[in-house]
Formats: sequence, C-alpha cells, structure tokens
Amino acid sequence: MKSSLAYDETFDCVQCGYCLPSCPTYITMKKETHSPRGRINLVKMAAEGRISIDDLAGPMELCLGCRACEPACPTNVQYGKIMESALSTVSAYRKEYETMKEKTIKKVLFHHVFPKRNVLGFIGSGLHWYQSWHLDDLVKKLNLTRILPESMREMEAIMPEVLSGKRKEETMAVKEGETRFKVAFFTGCVMDTFFRKVNDLSMKLLTASGCEVHFIEEQTCCGALHQHSGERDKARKLAMANIEAFEKLDVDFVVNSIGGCGAAMVEYHHLFEVGDPWYDRAKQFASKSKDISAILRQVDLPFKERSPLNVAYQPSCHLTNVQRVADEPLELISRIPGVKFLPYPDMKMCCGSAGIYNLVHYEESMDILDMKMKNIRSVRPDVILTSNPGCHLQMLLGVKREGLEGKIKVMHLVELLAESCNIH
Repeated sequence: MKSSLAYDETFDCVQCGYCLPSCPTYITMKKETHSPRGRINLVKMAAEGRISIDDLAGPMELCLGCRACEPACPTNVQYGKIMESALSTVSAYRKEYETMKEKTIKKVLFHHVFPKRNVLGFIGSGLHWYQSWHLDDLVKKLNLTRILPESMREMEAIMPEVLSGKRKEETMAVKEGETRFKVAFFTGCVMDTFFRKVNDLSMKLLTASGCEVHFIEEQTCCGALHQHSGERDKARKLAMANIEAFEKLDVDFVVNSIGGCGAAMVEYHHLFEVGDPWYDRAKQFASKSKDISAILRQVDLPFKERSPLNVAYQPSCHLTNVQRVADEPLELISRIPGVKFLPYPDMKMCCGSAGIYNLVHYEESMDILDMKMKNIRSVRPDVILTSNPGCHLQMLLGVKREGLEGKIKVMHLVELLAESCNIH
C-alpha cells in the first residue's frame, strides 16, 4: 500500500518554508504537520515505513487541497500529485475498517448520485418544490433542522433558489455575424443542481458574444470529489465517460463556469499512465477545457450602462492555482461599466469550502472562513463575486455569519456580466 505514495516527488521539497504563508491550515492551526512541507515530510516517512498510514491520515484529510503552495514553491514541487497519492492510500487503508453504513453512504453518493443526471435532476426538482411551497420556512419555524449536524443546518439556511426541469441537449447558434468560437458547455453536477441559472446565463453570454454553443446530455460528473476522496478508479471512469462524450463534437473549447470541475478536467491525463491510449485522449481533452472567463476575455460583450457598484472577488483556488486562470476574471470585472473593484488583504487565500471540506471538517472550515470574511468586510463591498459553486455557498454562509444579509450580495461573475449586458 505504501508503494502507491508519490515517494520520489517528495525529494523535490527542500523544506524552505516559502509555502507556509500561503497555507490556510498552517495559518489557522499553527502546526507543522498541517503545512505543505510538513505533509510532504509525513508522506516520505510513511513511504519509508517510519510512520503508519494512521499517522498520515489526519493531516492529509485536513488539507484543503487548495494547492496555493504550488505557485509559491521555488522548486516546483508537485504537491497535487503527492497529496492525491496520499489520499488514495489513506482511502484504501480506511476501506479495510469502514462500517457497512459508511460504505453504503459513499457508494450512494459517489456512484448513484453525483454521476447520475436523472438522480440529480430529481433532487433538484424536490428542492425546487421544497422552496416553492415554502416548506423551508415551515421547517425553520418548527425548528426541524435541529436533528441535522450543525454544518448541514447552516447549509440549509443559505440554500440558493433551485430551478427545476430536465436540461435537454441543444445547440445555441449565433443569430447574426460570424461565429467567434465553436464550444461545448460542461454543466457539472452540483453546479447544475444548485446554480442552474449560472449555467443558463453562461451559455447565453457565450452566444451573445459570437460563440456557437453545444450542450450534450451524455456528459457526467467531472470526478473531482471522487478524486479528492481517494476514489481514483471512479474518477478515472468518469473522466473516460466525459472524454468520449465530448470527442463526438468538433469544437474549439469545452467551456465551464466551475473552478473546481475545470481544475479536475485540465488534469484528466494525470489519471492515466503515459503510454495508455487514454492518456493522449485525456491530454487532448484537457487542452480544450477552459474556464468561461478565459473565453469571454477574448470576445466583445454587449455591456450596457449600469449603476455604480463596489465589488470584491473571491478567487477559486482551483481556478487560480491549478488552471492558472487569475487575471482573466479581474480583467472582465474591470470592463464592466460602473463597477469599482476592491482588493482586500490575503485575497488569494482559500475560503475554506474545498469541495465537501466545510461539511466534514466544519469547525476548521469556519476558522478559515471567519478569517476570510474579516478581510472582505474591511473593504465594505456591495457584492462578493465568485467563480465556483463551493466558494459561492461558503460566501453566502460567511455573509450570514457576519450578519450582513441584505447588505452584501453574493453573485457568480457570470451573473454580474449577464446583468451588465441586460441578458436574462
């Protein structure tokens, strides 16, 4: 089992400590074992048999996976590869001791919920009617959420408006003028359940800016949550399904508006060995996978005049540190008429969402969120912009925890761009 650890890669780390100021868990927990270099050293020791997998598990599972340490590293340590190998090893070790209940929950979520569009559609419809019939208000009035863990109670309280209805395969063609790009759109699973409106607006924005947009029904979950939970085999199968689905279309780009999903897809080839036919197919797919901000930056958007607005931006860690898309969202924000961009201290620091981290490590996540909200609050924005559904939910929770509901609005960058172009 220990041979599955990325042992050779650990020697690239010279233990210099340049990563420490960029690591949210090191800053909040103040322990070397919760820093990037500390975790790398633990992986090395586990591979050498000097510590057990049990000793490795805690620090690795408390890593956010934000990978902010990678841009900060002067020796280009492949922390992502080391982290994924450790999580896969820990997951394999844990499976030996999992209860039947734990195995069932994981199997249902990772095999029968996230990858199934029809199941997610059913959940979305249920949530839509739950909100439409004001059952959420009744649940709060009767305090029925008290039976839920605190993390789930908080998430229920900030749940955005959920739209219903099954998404049909379609092509949105440019009505007049020359087609700028031919793109396929990736909707994601959690994104299309909780933030379907953002996906709809994304496709409308792309069409309005001269792109021919294709949506294909065969697409599935990107596999990011599976990979981060050590379910590498399932992540690989989902990657293969998406690659096959999108290969059917001859497009310039596969576009998404989800920082975390995009990060998984640009690294699909890492799931396969060099020489495997799927490696080359995955690398080709990865080269076409683009965040929507990278595409919209290259086109002309039909902006209208709007009222002045003070805006702060919460960068998605996986968009910034894995996809290396940092300037594009800021450039788009700067183009919006009437918008004033407000930088704040430690803006690039993770918000603490990290997939399902804020559910399974709630207290640690809230420590990071509170630090982030203190910095955002210092610049007093009207709007916090996001580029990832996890960050979006976390910012909604942060606004609630700070008592700023009604004073600060949380929007996806796409929503503000669409509003500023009078696209609904």
